[in-house]
Amino acid sequence: MKASAIKPITLVLARELTTTISLLLGVSVIAFLIILASPGDPFAQLFGGFSGTESERLALYESLGIPTTWYGQYFSWLGNVVQGDLGTSIRSGQPVLGEVASAGVNTLYLTVGALIVTLAIATPIAIYTAIRENSRLTLTYNLFAYMISAIPVFWLGYLGIYLSTHLFGFFPLGLGSSDTGNVAKFLLPIFILGLGSGLISEVVRHMREQVSRVMNEEYIRTARAKGAVVWKHAFKEGFLIPVTEIMAIKMPFIIGGAIIIEQVFNWPGMGRMAWQAAQDRDFPVILGITLAAAVLVRLSSLVHKLVFVSVNPRASHL
Repeated sequence: MKASAIKPITLVLARELTTTISLLLGVSVIAFLIILASPGDPFAQLFGGFSGTESERLALYESLGIPTTWYGQYFSWLGNVVQGDLGTSIRSGQPVLGEVASAGVNTLYLTVGALIVTLAIATPIAIYTAIRENSRLTLTYNLFAYMISAIPVFWLGYLGIYLSTHLFGFFPLGLGSSDTGNVAKFLLPIFILGLGSGLISEVVRHMREQVSRVMNEEYIRTARAKGAVVWKHAFKEGFLIPVTEIMAIKMPFIIGGAIIIEQVFNWPGMGRMAWQAAQDRDFPVILGITLAAAVLVRLSSLVHKLVFVSVNPRASHL
């Protein structure tokens, strides 16, 4: 990395860190208020469903040192979070941080693998349709991209289970299977999410527009005239920036698709854990997963900003 790019990247990191802290605080307040507004008393779950009178409940809280106001409870929880303590799971009795971290790694496997599958399918289509705009296959490829993106991911998931069960003789349970040696059980959920996340058409459209624009730039024409390798010059603006940009924008949708896939394939990730926590009213886990999902979304945005600034250092002042 050039020394001239270090300072702009430092500026972007500082700015993004400030934005991330503000965002996480906002997300935590909203999630905390939603939980408090839900039917029943969230803290009563900690005491086996305690259902005494209001005065008895307040007396119990005071005896245990639990604040009686919502903002007191929030700041008490936030203080623990800052120290790395997300609380204890009501269902399992284990620290929330460890459970969320373990599930988060599994979700990261799923989402990153799905992104690789999406790019492997969408990139060749985008480049071909950008270069061969009048080709007969261009319309066919575009129709394929839009049709595959219109299929619901849960339908593709059940179709994958049906085909694998009846044609190949195994039931794909992803990481939830005890037979971890079967690679197909691990890869099928990743492939289904990459195919059915709805991103293929978006990536094709966005990348096709950017590749077409870059290929018509003056410096590309000059490089072509000199006999230089065109793709070496067009890679950053025509591929790297568009890909990181669309992934940063669509990361919430990818996580949403991952929740469905985790349910269909019994994949032990954050989405499945969040669903189970909602069923069990395990509020510490719900809050921990909410923060973890917000961090994942911000990380994708940070990667895009860093890539953009490394290509164009002047963008750090925008």
